[in-house]
Amino acid sequence: MDNTERHAERIRTVGALSPAELAAFAAVAEYGGFRAAARRSGLSPSALSHSVASLESRLNVQLFHRSTRNVSLTDAGRQFFARLRPALVEIADAADELGEFTSKPSGTLRINADATAAEQVLAPLVLEFMAAFPDVRVEIVSERRLVDIAENGFDCGIRSSEIISEDMVAIPVGPMQQHIVVAAPSYVAGRPPLRSPAELRGHRCIQLRMPGGSLYRWEFERRGEALVVETTGGLVLDNSRLILAAAVHGYGLAYLTKWMASAALEAGALVELLGEWTPPYPGLHLYYPRHRHLSASMRAFVSFLRDRNQRR
Repeated sequence: MDNTERHAERIRTVGALSPAELAAFAAVAEYGGFRAAARRSGLSPSALSHSVASLESRLNVQLFHRSTRNVSLTDAGRQFFARLRPALVEIADAADELGEFTSKPSGTLRINADATAAEQVLAPLVLEFMAAFPDVRVEIVSERRLVDIAENGFDCGIRSSEIISEDMVAIPVGPMQQHIVVAAPSYVAGRPPLRSPAELRGHRCIQLRMPGGSLYRWEFERRGEALVVETTGGLVLDNSRLILAAAVHGYGLAYLTKWMASAALEAGALVELLGEWTPPYPGLHLYYPRHRHLSASMRAFVSFLRDRNQRR
């Protein structure tokens, strides 16, 4: 068989493959299961399963190991996906580029963030983006627990940089952050000055319950010395806004972001303590999986963020 015949045979082989079956296989491989892929693609798990089974029959090879609890790629499936994914990304990018000639980015952009992060980016960031791209619908789901954004059908997440996995693309979306110790003037009146984090044990501290059930430990640093303090107090809350309210009412000391406490500090309802022990740190970042194909709306959002960062 000469090169021309070989090339024609390859074209016939590719032509026999269904694009829908290839896309179904790639979605299940990308998101780790039929249910997760269904949430992301809008197809039913049964439709995806049928498409993958048809592709396996056409190729005469098993691409997935299946059990009642788990779906995973076989060695053949892993090799096929590694070769197929770049091609699908190229095809999708080519289609998106054609779409840019006829229409503006549209569709839904789904963002996962904790409530405080969502508050910080809504007005200066998301609403500004929506004004520039009115055909894009934005949905923000705020929750404290850190979720797998790919498995749960989100385009991206917004969280503190320190908890974002290294395999994600991360883009800064705001200024440096700073956690500070605050209290109402009525609480500190008549009490000895608070000179070091070690003295927190003698105070009523408003504690934060983390999503996993543990109590948040307060973190401090000064001239290279880092301390983590387990505080005590009779009030435990799971919401920073409630902690702010309790501090303003004079219950005790609170450990909050300066962004959240800023209005109360400016109004004199709170005072800052241990300022030399609470330096700023890198702030919020938008993140998404490094090898994921980006929709036109997500690419527009990423471009908008990068341009905005360059102007700052």
